[in-house]
Amino acid sequence: MNKAMMGLWDKLSANQTANQDRSIASLFSDPYRLDRFSTQACDVFLDASKTNIDNAALDLLIGLVTEADVAGKRDAMFAGKKINDTEGRAVLHTALRANNSDPLNVDDEDVRPGIAETLNRMRQFCDDVRTGAITTPAGQRFTDVVNIGIGGSDLGPAMAVQALAPYHDGPKCHFVSNVDAAHIHDVVAALDPATTLIVIASKTFTTIETMTNARAAMMWLKAGVGAQTTGHLAAISSAVDKTAAMGIDPERVFGFEEWVGGRYSLWGPIGLAIMLAIGGDRFAEFLAGARDMDAHFQTAPLDQNLPVMLALTGLWHRNVCGYPTRAVLPYDQRLNRFPAYLQQLDMESNGKRVTLAGETLTIASGPVVWGEPGTNGQHAFYQLLHQGTDVIPAEFLIAAEGHEPDFQDHHELLKANCLAQSEALMLGRSATAAREIAGDLGFTGAEADRQAAHRTFPGNRPSVTIAYPKLTPRMLGTLIALYEHRVFVEGAVWGINSFDQWGVELGKELAKALLPMVRSGQAEGKDASTAGLVTFLKK
Repeated sequence: MNKAMMGLWDKLSANQTANQDRSIASLFSDPYRLDRFSTQACDVFLDASKTNIDNAALDLLIGLVTEADVAGKRDAMFAGKKINDTEGRAVLHTALRANNSDPLNVDDEDVRPGIAETLNRMRQFCDDVRTGAITTPAGQRFTDVVNIGIGGSDLGPAMAVQALAPYHDGPKCHFVSNVDAAHIHDVVAALDPATTLIVIASKTFTTIETMTNARAAMMWLKAGVGAQTTGHLAAISSAVDKTAAMGIDPERVFGFEEWVGGRYSLWGPIGLAIMLAIGGDRFAEFLAGARDMDAHFQTAPLDQNLPVMLALTGLWHRNVCGYPTRAVLPYDQRLNRFPAYLQQLDMESNGKRVTLAGETLTIASGPVVWGEPGTNGQHAFYQLLHQGTDVIPAEFLIAAEGHEPDFQDHHELLKANCLAQSEALMLGRSATAAREIAGDLGFTGAEADRQAAHRTFPGNRPSVTIAYPKLTPRMLGTLIALYEHRVFVEGAVWGINSFDQWGVELGKELAKALLPMVRSGQAEGKDASTAGLVTFLKK
């Protein structure tokens, strides 16, 4: 970190120290606060005014982004430079959704024709499955699809398929990820193997969880349809030799390049289940929504740039205020898996402890990301958000319009709850107001004081609200791209590589070594704890 960056962090720290007891509500004495701390583009309204960032802090935060050369790093990413330098790779998930015929070279090869060709093959395959032009070996239409993957090969498409349920008009899509046999057992238990298409999603076709589940699916198919199992298979993989060895028709194999990281891959072949569920036209809208955000991110001024502004709230809360977690709270039941999706996107990307130079990071990096949909969360963990000992910044997501016009009163209640929660987090309830409530309930004296203490809310707890018209395929693409670029901006300011994931490797290596020990019950050479657990589990 250079001296200019250190100076900016020091000034931000001084700002927070001087104003840590200031109420967020008091900042609204500025009649222009909402204008300065909200950003609107791509049909998204981002309100960051319910945070304790003031005008001076915002200028310093924008200075951090400028000093870290986020714009230059952003342009390098879109241009196909190898910004994932620990793996020597470009980072081009944005190219999967681009609508641009200009050459984009990686290792002196234009990647755009290959992207277009794969997308066209995906669309033809999905159209044929959806219309019945592609059938089972017995001539039946596919009624169900089971996507077998894990991590980026599961979380993205599983989240998006659920989110876009109102647009489903193809086969029903199901997802298996966990190597726990309960997962695949419970998913296929209600399905007919005679009309089920199995999609195996693994770039290398060696991911142990995925291939273990794939073998189980093959056994299930064989028990149900006999020898004609390969006609029920498709693959998302670049290991064409391995897919051929399994007997999968090359026309049903869709590969993607090493410059697409797993958690950024739902825009291409990993999104096959999405396209099967909603069709090629709506998948194109999904891509277009992400493309809208890409264009905005590349061109909007920093203080009017949605991903930048969202990232600035993250940097303020994580590094300046020292808050270790972030709650993502979509007020949309169909975004049930969105917090889990963002867990991987954010924590696998920015859960790093060294800089690009390999030096120990001197400031905190990515926070713990978690959440649940509202209003369910209100009856679970909001107690901690409002009255717990830790401050947890919240990010609310809410659509102006739902998909169920006959239940408009439900959606109005949903919106009221979302807005009320952000207001309550900010305003809280004073001890004086709580004392009046206790008095109204008939309590007096010391007991009234005790009861009031339990009903006092400290308030001054920050939140961001992201509002949009309706959760359409295009809007879902926009929201995902917003969070992708937010992760990029934060990682760029921290000076880390947001696109490798070495932290997932060690456990995999140890699991391979432990497997024969678990089977035998003998764990020679292991620590006493591991050996004891192996023995117990074997017994």
